[in-house]
Amino acid sequence: MIVRMWHGRTHARDADAYFAFLEERAIPDYRRIPGNAGVWLLRRIEGDVAHFITMTHWTSREAIAAFAGDDIEVAKYYPEDRDFLLEFEPNVVHYELGASAVD
Repeated sequence: MIVRMWHGRTHARDADAYFAFLEERAIPDYRRIPGNAGVWLLRRIEGDVAHFITMTHWTSREAIAAFAGDDIEVAKYYPEDRDFLLEFEPNVVHYELGASAVD
């Protein structure tokens, strides 16, 4: 299992709207790809800035490529992101999932 992590920042005042956008647009986009094993959206407000981390779990690098393109290290953005994000980080990070426990 591979975890793909993306980080983005918005103004805190846009945090709820961006979170809703991610739920409506990004989660279905991830979930439609065979090999996606789950999506987690994380948000943290820090003063005037909201930090978002999207953690997606994938069964293989090929599944990630079906979502992100051939260079899986490059972040994928939606046109609507221009309405929210303070900058566009060029890359994501990937981790091998060693263990997990969920109740």
